[in-house]
Amino acid sequence: MIDSSSFIPFQHPIQVSKEETLQRASAFYETLNGRRTVRDYSTQSVDRAVIEKCLLAASTAPSGAHKQPWHFTVVSDPKIKRQIREGAEKEEREFYAGKASEEWLDALKPFGTNEEKPFLETAPYLIGIFSRNYDLLEDGSRSKNYYVSESVGIAAGMLIAALHQCGLSTLTHTPSPMGFLNEVMDRPSHERAVILLVVGYPSEDAIVPVLKRKDLEEFSTFL
Repeated sequence: MIDSSSFIPFQHPIQVSKEETLQRASAFYETLNGRRTVRDYSTQSVDRAVIEKCLLAASTAPSGAHKQPWHFTVVSDPKIKRQIREGAEKEEREFYAGKASEEWLDALKPFGTNEEKPFLETAPYLIGIFSRNYDLLEDGSRSKNYYVSESVGIAAGMLIAALHQCGLSTLTHTPSPMGFLNEVMDRPSHERAVILLVVGYPSEDAIVPVLKRKDLEEFSTFL
């Protein structure tokens, strides 16, 4: 039996006409369609308050049993960013030198990526996105979290969309393995780094590869 006292009435905060609904959907698509992964960053500073608001937006993501199994560690300290770059490039050198299959490396060739990651120092912010399979309670016991990967993935996507909406660019960097981030970012062992998000303004000479996104019919089915 549901305790009705723990619920409140809900009305969607955005009330629009049917026609405006399509207009909003089209405008939002156009906004996100301009999003690109960027590897060339300006050193231009970003107001911390903007990052904080975008993190709050990400925290509104749905999560299994409302456990909110994520933690975002925001780094702007140049010394820590240097440590992160050194750790990431160490893993990337091993990746490109033999850990990755030829098929994988061939798939990456059009993007011109390699083990050098200068953007990890150039961009004003790095955000470590961590997942938690459980939370530690004050008495030392564990509280299990549910649908962790799905919940953190949704929150990460909402964060990327929020940052893009603010005119910022991002890069989802995933060096493998990522365990070194726990030490560098001073995170506990029960958290697992899933994405290192690079955040900032693109440099004036930033370039991105020519890409074509799949058409609607290629990735969706209506029944």
